Amino acid sequence: MTTSTASRHDGTIGGEDLFPPQEKHVHASSIVECADGSLLACWFHGSGERRANDVLIQGARLRPGDTQWSRPFLMADTPGIPDCNPVLFIDARERLWLFWIAVLANRWECSLLKFRRAESYMSDGAPQWSWQDVIVLLPGEEFPQTIERLFREAGVREGMWGAYALPYDRMLVEAGKDKWKRQSGWMTRIHPLILPDGRILLPLYSDGFNLSLVAISDDEGETWRASLPIVGLGPIQPSLVRRRDGTIVAFLRDSGGPPQRVQISYSEDRGESWTFSRDLDIPNPGSSLEVIALESGEWVMVGNDTEEGRHRLTAMLSDDEGATWSRRRAIEPSTPEAAFA
Repeated sequence: MTTSTASRHDGTIGGEDLFPPQEKHVHASSIVECADGSLLACWFHGSGERRANDVLIQGARLRPGDTQWSRPFLMADTPGIPDCNPVLFIDARERLWLFWIAVLANRWECSLLKFRRAESYMSDGAPQWSWQDVIVLLPGEEFPQTIERLFREAGVREGMWGAYALPYDRMLVEAGKDKWKRQSGWMTRIHPLILPDGRILLPLYSDGFNLSLVAISDDEGETWRASLPIVGLGPIQPSLVRRRDGTIVAFLRDSGGPPQRVQISYSEDRGESWTFSRDLDIPNPGSSLEVIALESGEWVMVGNDTEEGRHRLTAMLSDDEGATWSRRRAIEPSTPEAAFA
């Protein structure tokens, strides 16, 4: 696995390996910067993904001034069940959170959403976890109603995929009426967003429904509830960023049909409800991406800007809160240029 670092002074981007190439499956990494300046990363590791029961969550850290990452250590393991899609998060109280999924029955749509929390996590090795629990969301009858309304308003009736829904639109609404289906299988992938008033938005998605929603906490993570769904033609793995006017923007992986494009949805009510997702003019081969707002006010998007394959990774810069992405810099394969073009 490789991490990338960027300099705000000259725009250069470099990469370094956490460990040498290996035969095991290493995927879905997440990284945070701790208060002491160290970096903490995690990923899932095993002989496969959801169908490999030896998959667990590993982590490593890089101290300020060090040139090598620590040896990997165990972050989480549900014995005999694949643990996937870890996400690290440091909250306003400087507590470390690890969100991830335990994949029941080796099926994504049966995943169990879990978390661990630590107040002490900057010593060598794994964090000293102080609490662990399961997050169970309870989307209500508004869930299928919102799916039906947004598809109707968008005028969409076409073939799509969803483990609960073939053909897509009508059967997806019917699946949403099933309490078990809409209350299970919500998966992590991208960092949460903290709003100025302290609300935490944890972006989630479902392979069963092939759409997304947001877990909302107004009490620093003690309890969570579900937003209305982010509906569209395969919008999953949302990355959330807040505009200066308070609008929350979700940039999403395209898990639908061609053309493969980054999708976008908006929330005007602090993450409670979302517009029907639409395509941007940015290619996406069905892989995750992330957007963050810098202190300068610029936004950075990192993703695979291709329609097929994940062989190219690109950083894109916006100085107008995502309206345009005028400057781009190749991360992999790397290019000789030293700054955003």
